[in-house]
Amino acid sequence: MKRMSFNDSWECRPKVNLFAEVSGTTPYRPVSLPHDAMLGRQRTPDGESAGAYFPGGAYEYRKTFQVAAEDEGKRILLEFEGVYRDAMVYVNDAYVTQRPYGYSQFRADIGPHLRYGESNQIRVEARTHQDSRWYTGAGIYRDTWLLVGGPVRIAPEGVRVTTLEYDEERAVVEVAVRVENDEPVLRTVRLGVEIAGADGSVEATGSAPVTVEPGSHAITRQRLYVRAPNLWSPARPALYTATVTVDDDDRDTEHTTFGIRVLNLDPTNGLRLNGNPVKLRGACVHHDNGPLGTATYARAEERRVELLKDAGFNAVRMSHHPMSKAMLRACDRLGMFVVDETFDMWTSGKTSFDYSLHFAEWWERDLEAMVAKDYNHPSVIMYSIGNEIPEIATPSGAVWGRRLAEKIRALDPTRYVTNGINTLLAVMADLAAMEQNQDVQQVGEDSTGINTFMADPAAGVDAINTSELVTRKTEESFALLDVAGMNYAEARYDFDRKLFPDRVILGTETLPSHIHRIWSLVKEHGHVIGDFTWTGWDYLGEAGIGRPQYRAGDESQESFMAAYPHLTADCGDIDIIGLRRPASYYREIVFGLRTHPYVAVRRPQHHGKTYTGTPWAWSDAISSWTWPGFEDAPVTVEVYGAGDEAELFVNGRSQGRRRLESFRTEFEVLYSAGELLAVTYRGDVESGRHTVRTAGAPDRLRAESDRAVIAATSGDLAFVSLTLTDANGICHPGADRPVHLDVTGDGVLAGFGSARPSTDERFDTPDHQTYEGRALAILRPTGPGEICLQASAPNCTTAVVKVVVKEGL
Repeated sequence: MKRMSFNDSWECRPKVNLFAEVSGTTPYRPVSLPHDAMLGRQRTPDGESAGAYFPGGAYEYRKTFQVAAEDEGKRILLEFEGVYRDAMVYVNDAYVTQRPYGYSQFRADIGPHLRYGESNQIRVEARTHQDSRWYTGAGIYRDTWLLVGGPVRIAPEGVRVTTLEYDEERAVVEVAVRVENDEPVLRTVRLGVEIAGADGSVEATGSAPVTVEPGSHAITRQRLYVRAPNLWSPARPALYTATVTVDDDDRDTEHTTFGIRVLNLDPTNGLRLNGNPVKLRGACVHHDNGPLGTATYARAEERRVELLKDAGFNAVRMSHHPMSKAMLRACDRLGMFVVDETFDMWTSGKTSFDYSLHFAEWWERDLEAMVAKDYNHPSVIMYSIGNEIPEIATPSGAVWGRRLAEKIRALDPTRYVTNGINTLLAVMADLAAMEQNQDVQQVGEDSTGINTFMADPAAGVDAINTSELVTRKTEESFALLDVAGMNYAEARYDFDRKLFPDRVILGTETLPSHIHRIWSLVKEHGHVIGDFTWTGWDYLGEAGIGRPQYRAGDESQESFMAAYPHLTADCGDIDIIGLRRPASYYREIVFGLRTHPYVAVRRPQHHGKTYTGTPWAWSDAISSWTWPGFEDAPVTVEVYGAGDEAELFVNGRSQGRRRLESFRTEFEVLYSAGELLAVTYRGDVESGRHTVRTAGAPDRLRAESDRAVIAATSGDLAFVSLTLTDANGICHPGADRPVHLDVTGDGVLAGFGSARPSTDERFDTPDHQTYEGRALAILRPTGPGEICLQASAPNCTTAVVKVVVKEGL
């Protein structure tokens, strides 16, 4: 089918009651898709911390468009890649379709409701309220497409490419095509297939007739042979394109990108790609893009994958819903494994109005939508059927798990099935009953009881996770999977090697501070195929779960989530504007990917206080030696390294050597402006060094675009980093100030913000305060030409950056 972008010329407003409009009409405002309707709402302390204190609400979009008279009689569909949530679609005031789940792609057959040769209006409603545990955004937040096809055509996502066999000489590739026939007569057409390499060279061709019954469809399969195939892998993400053509009056053509690769899995060798063992260095990520909210621009998704890969990750788990098409394409091109996930809940809800209210009716259609979207993407290696499902340890939960797993296997037998099971959550009801029963002091057959768990949570969690209770109640739910996904249950890794010798395990969600211990287990055990940290990229919502917390004296610890105006989870190797945090460099060292050390300094204002952060928190250290006002004050310096020892120098004076334990050590020193140097050693041989220097007066504002030239398409963006520096270009993190932007030319400001975790500032204005000396402006092109951004801040030079916008890139 002919595919055309449908993103332009929309309008949006908060949905109003029809009777309320009697007293006055609520105006629409023009928007371009993708669009997050929630991001422009005012946050309030009355909101939910899970949703970053944004209010819920209902929204409606409308668009007027023309359909040519000659298109009458054709199949016309409107494709939505994602609408959050409870979408309702109307054309010319007639109801067409709906979709409760906010993360599923769906299509509306609008042809019967159109006025051909005249103006038409489409209206889409969306609503969200207490239905998630994170910031969801709202509205039509992913791309939309208008699909037009003749009576005989290739179905949308009707081309599926599968590698059946491969060796060095050739790969056997099956191309299966679904051909549809709307005509009232039998039709026979010829279907041609061409496979081309990345350079455009034709590698294989095929052709065959296919007869389709009236008002029905037919599946045709052709086996093609690609000589000397280039195999897809993270190191060399080779891609091919299959072009499928129906030789008919309308000559329908579809292009599908795919990769040739083969997966193997067993408890001895673990996961193998093309015969080579692979360990997954994984990042869990949510779907928001920081200052853009949940608006899913292709370039923003690509940039996230680029930065995650640069930080040492080779796999992404989309948490906890299906991944966007744009991110899948980026993972294919850049070489990133994907674990795509279905749902955060099944029949047992986690929030008052979540998807559990619709699950029983819609789960099958939503699974089908995810697999159809993912099938041709070589980056996708595994499907997850859920995350921390409360009912997973019950017979009913096992029945549902088997139902979902078998449905996925029927749709796609080429990938593996997992489930992010939180074993502690699975037996929470049993633990609560034990706690109430004072005669019960044991968990199953273990001697560690609830009282021990409360006194020593870490030891208590490990004891419960390896208890007979957990083993017995989760056995069936793990057994129905190809890969046992475990959230925060690394204590079972070695335990299950003996108890369940055929069980393959994946750490689907783990604590960032445990990576040194977890990664040693991953490397040691063949049946443990990788680890996914919570989380790879900071996100909006779950406000403050990873914030560093301190108390002095008898002050009580704060609550698990932070009060308004906290905005982000403050948890992630990379912050919401794309900057790596100290935990990221530590992880890179643990992975064995970084030879040089990394030095970071804890904020001196908290020195001497007791640290009380959650298990998801890192310390508040940053890689800076600029602490005005704290001269001669004591500070704690953290050094991460892969050697045996680390030596610290302050302004050339050694502060001694300390042994590196678990890839890190600490020094207590007095702050003195100048230079901080960390040197690591293996034996007596230097293995690396890292230096940070004190910044001078922050009298400069530097603006740098990630790319000088971008494409004149709605999915492309320019990311402009803004940094407060001294004359030598050193960032000054301790003198934040407001920045004002002026954007002119052929583009607009799509978002502007910083990584400040607690703020009442907005992302949709041209004014924002820097955080630790940095901010990020995001520019969206409106046509070919040039975008000019001018940034100004008090007592700083004005920064100017220009971005060229070209067509045809």
